[in-house]
Amino acid sequence: MHVSPLVSTIAIGLVLAFSLGVLAHRLKLPPLAGYLVAGILIGPFTPGFVADQNIANQLAEVGVILLMFGVGLHFSLEDLLSVRGIAVPGALAQGLVAAPLGMALGWGLGWRPGAGPIFGVALSVASTVVLLRLLQERRLVETERGRITVGWLIVQDIAMVLVLVLLPGLAGMFHDAASASDAGEIVRTVAIMLGKFGVFVAVMLLNTMRRGQTQSGETGVRARDRPLPGRARDASMLPWS
Repeated sequence: MHVSPLVSTIAIGLVLAFSLGVLAHRLKLPPLAGYLVAGILIGPFTPGFVADQNIANQLAEVGVILLMFGVGLHFSLEDLLSVRGIAVPGALAQGLVAAPLGMALGWGLGWRPGAGPIFGVALSVASTVVLLRLLQERRLVETERGRITVGWLIVQDIAMVLVLVLLPGLAGMFHDAASASDAGEIVRTVAIMLGKFGVFVAVMLLNTMRRGQTQSGETGVRARDRPLPGRARDASMLPWS
């Protein structure tokens, strides 16, 4: 009997993840620890069943998308702006300090020049998925500390989008074997990627501004359409009336 790799990966993965997650919870550990062990058990480096890695990677991507989508449903732009005084400078400072230290450590270990920037970037950001899951388990997402943490993570994710656009070019520039023609190609590639990123940001900002204007216009129309007695009653409640 032929069993689909998709079915076997989902079924065995869910059973192991649920069982080990419950066990971790009983041991007063985060369920994420159990999920991690479940992934190790069905991975290629342990005996027994081996999950299809391509399918597992795709399912993991879907899981991350759904997790971020769920956070977005509860986190608004106003929440981010309310903690911008802490989240924005804190996240940027963390990246500016950790990334060069990671680069220096990679080069100190004798790694290739192009590997240093990648290692530094990896050290400069926190795991959004892990931290969000921990906040949700402790019901801290809606608290002030939770909003600061989520805002911090969102700022890091936004910065990482730009970094990932530039990283291939920067890694190539650090590589000793890059010739002059290669450098020119890298510059053109980085410029094209930055242009695409700028267009994306501009479109998103225009859509946000358009929605804001539409909502303000609808509010004004509703206010004008209110009956005159209602508007007069509101005016009588003003402190100078």
